[in-house]
Amino acid sequence: MPSTGWATSWRATGSKPVAHPHSHAGPAPLGPLAARIVVTALTVIGLAMVIGAALLWPSGNKADIPAPLQNGAGGSVTTEGGHVVSTSTADCGSPSAGKVLTGGPAAGVPGSGTCVQAMIAVDTGPNTGANTLLEFSPGPGQPNLMAGDHIRIFRQVDQQGATSYGFYDYERAWPLALLAAVFALVIVAVARWRGLRALAGIVIAFGVLVVFMLPALRDGAPALPVALVASAAILYAAIYLAHGVSLRTSAALLGTLTAMLLAAVLSWAAIELTHLTGLSEDQNNEVAAYLGNVSIKGLLLAGFIIGSLGVLNDVTISQASTVFELAHIGHGTRRQVFTRAMRVGSDHIASTVYTLVLAYAGSSLPLLLLFSVANRSLTDVLTSESVAIEIARSAVGGIALALAVPLTTAIATVLATPNDASTTPADTGHSPI
Repeated sequence: MPSTGWATSWRATGSKPVAHPHSHAGPAPLGPLAARIVVTALTVIGLAMVIGAALLWPSGNKADIPAPLQNGAGGSVTTEGGHVVSTSTADCGSPSAGKVLTGGPAAGVPGSGTCVQAMIAVDTGPNTGANTLLEFSPGPGQPNLMAGDHIRIFRQVDQQGATSYGFYDYERAWPLALLAAVFALVIVAVARWRGLRALAGIVIAFGVLVVFMLPALRDGAPALPVALVASAAILYAAIYLAHGVSLRTSAALLGTLTAMLLAAVLSWAAIELTHLTGLSEDQNNEVAAYLGNVSIKGLLLAGFIIGSLGVLNDVTISQASTVFELAHIGHGTRRQVFTRAMRVGSDHIASTVYTLVLAYAGSSLPLLLLFSVANRSLTDVLTSESVAIEIARSAVGGIALALAVPLTTAIATVLATPNDASTTPADTGHSPI
């Protein structure tokens, strides 16, 4: 095993070990044994992750498309690109609405009310170059289309072969691609190769979710083991890709995996104790209605676990780096290094916990606004399932975060031997394991 920052070397003289005359002040190194234990633990966890993935790997069978997502023929909805040519107000009920047009639209039915009619040019698909008419009743929730807007329109073909179109959504591909490109450029410009590796970790994380976790849940696999296997795979890839393979990152990874397991237990307990069903959310109701083999409670549990990974990874990497840097510049014994690193960790906990709570509160603002105008009591608001889910999620994330700091700090303190300022670069924990 390469150097792990051992502060003292020993040579045998008779029956007694004698300290090397150039050894550094500080405790005898725990490096060799501690490093082997950490490597063994990570190897065993990694092997369990691989076996779990093999056992839980999705079957690949195609699920029936839920009715709201079907087209008229029972298949998946097909969308095409289009742009708004013009908008106007006219009588509702135009027979041209949704039809493929090569000329002007037919008038609506007099006295049927006033609607907003948008003439749309079809930009992709078999009817490229033609127009269609979209008709909207004024009111909340309806799109406010303007000339020049790029949109997505769904295309349906009935059993007689007639094609019709309807509004699907705004076209966001290019704005999102531009935003993602700026994000990637800034990350790489500031963090350079480490930032590029972090982006690769994000791609792998989404790959794990799309290729393994979601199909396995769709097959009806138990949510807890699926979420744990997927989370472990994401952490191994993200941490080692972004920060390299070293004792420092191994300490952070082991601390994160341990905290993740605690978060899973806490999430299960919180869901059971507070009787959360997940059915207060519309998407979960649709899943329950159209994917009967998927457990909504399990889906909620998996969401709790996956949602805690980012904040756990943040604090564990910071704590491991703090410990190794303090040890490298000679900040006393292991006990002193642990104590000083925990001061940093306490500040990190304090700042991250309210960030975590405010992030969840921000996502619930529309719901809280509705409750505020309904003159509901504070107790009713806080104990309603929609709000209780966010409270439970925040509590679980905060507890796991608070426990991850001492766990990771202790692991890193054992691996990083305190030295004086004359230590070599290998003593910083950057050497590979």
